[in-house]
Amino acid sequence: MPSADVLECPPGATSAPVLESYPARQATLPGELIVRRALPRSARRLVGPWCFLDHYGPIAFGVDRPMAIGPHPHIGLQTVTWLLEGEVLHRDSLGSEQLIRPGQLNLMTAGSGIAHSEETPGRNSGRLHGVQLWVALPDARRRGAPGFEHHDELPVVVLGGAQAVIILGELGGTRSPATAYSRMVGADIVARNDGDVHVPLDRAFEHALFLIDGDVALVAHALEPSTLYYLGTGRDGVTLTARRGSRLLLLGGLPFGERILMWWNFVGRTPDEIADARNDWEQGTRFGSVAYDGERIPAPPLSLRAQR
Repeated sequence: MPSADVLECPPGATSAPVLESYPARQATLPGELIVRRALPRSARRLVGPWCFLDHYGPIAFGVDRPMAIGPHPHIGLQTVTWLLEGEVLHRDSLGSEQLIRPGQLNLMTAGSGIAHSEETPGRNSGRLHGVQLWVALPDARRRGAPGFEHHDELPVVVLGGAQAVIILGELGGTRSPATAYSRMVGADIVARNDGDVHVPLDRAFEHALFLIDGDVALVAHALEPSTLYYLGTGRDGVTLTARRGSRLLLLGGLPFGERILMWWNFVGRTPDEIADARNDWEQGTRFGSVAYDGERIPAPPLSLRAQR
């Protein structure tokens, strides 16, 4: 269950190159889907504008529906849905209905408020594996109109014996077509051969790596799965040693220069803003309705005490 407290995330501070590890914790989503949550953690709330990372699966199933997340609201963020196996059906209060498969991107910009649902479709492959990420919107955009976009194809950068799909932002001079409101990068890197992989980085960005599968080492440090590795800033690149088929996420961006508050599905700036959004959801205003065959998710209790 989410904490009743509001989670305070101070502005990102520029650091030197570091290597810090933050093991993910287990959480259970509505519908009983078990995830490994790598962001936010108590000692690492943000990586650039990235403020949330859930990894779920791989799951093999029969008649079950492992993802059944009913309508729920968001403010002040973008949701990034990235699948490695399976299918997910997205519906939102703008009227969007979009099936997503591996290699495709669903990007929802909440802005001032949107509601959506995500579920396993009736016709499916019986597999599910993916990540759900959130990006904190800067103050200049967070009160804007909500939006949704789907991208069937994304650019790929070859990194020696590996390739990187650029999900959001820019890597090595190549940019994703998906809308980003901060300078940032999000990439899915897969090793095609055994050996070294050199990943170019922006020195101004802070970066993190998250191993999804396989064997990868940074210098002499073997990366563990379900662990976020924070690299700090000031790096032109990193060289990884990877076994064929290994897969990891690269996240990064300019240190986010704004203090944010996170609670449930909301990213705000003040406790009152969070409380108002919760009340609007409970009263059925602001967020609209979603064409979903099931119950909407009620908001949990709220304490306006900030958890630092």
